[in-house]
Amino acid sequence: MTVRKIVFGLIWFILVIYSVIFTIAKVKSSNPEAFQQDLDLIINMSIIEWNGINPIIIAIFFIMGILPWVYGAFILFDSKDQKLSPYPFFITSFGLGAFALLPYFAFRNPDTAWQKEKGLLLKVLDSRLMAIISFISVLAFFVWGLINGDWSDFVTQWHNSQFVHVMSIDFCILSLLLPAAILKDDMERRGIKDIKLFWAIALTPLFGSLVYWCIRPQLCLSGKE
Repeated sequence: MTVRKIVFGLIWFILVIYSVIFTIAKVKSSNPEAFQQDLDLIINMSIIEWNGINPIIIAIFFIMGILPWVYGAFILFDSKDQKLSPYPFFITSFGLGAFALLPYFAFRNPDTAWQKEKGLLLKVLDSRLMAIISFISVLAFFVWGLINGDWSDFVTQWHNSQFVHVMSIDFCILSLLLPAAILKDDMERRGIKDIKLFWAIALTPLFGSLVYWCIRPQLCLSGKE
């Protein structure tokens, strides 16, 4: 087992312990109605009832709905030689974020092969249109939340709301995780050997990976553009 696999496994374990045990216990002990308040918050954001909700929280919530597509554009191109199929982790990441993706990266082996046809989903995820739409959407929510959000209120909710607390940590992990987890393999799979580009992406959290998704060469059956 490689050091990288151990690290991903430890991050997942710590995240689960912290989120499920300590955070829930803290929130419930301080506010018995915290669960219902969080549920109402999720429902209201999902049905676009945003009145009274901090734009920062709205922005993070919707960006978290886009990030699984970003990760899917990388992990779903892994070959069938992997011990585990990436599809269950991709699907559950829409609800669980890093909680779903970290176990896949903990078991995943380095993989630069590409020897299969692209179905509809892979064609969509490999298209520049999908990448550009995702990039613009994330950027729009990010800037909107940054400009219009109430940071004092966000800090308060981060301390008092289990959902906001865990979602924010999840957002930070997913914003940083992709370069360390799979970026190098994806670049090699597509014939890119520019180490400067790798570090430019890795050192630009979230947006570096999104820009790379927009500009990377598309795959064909042979693995070359």
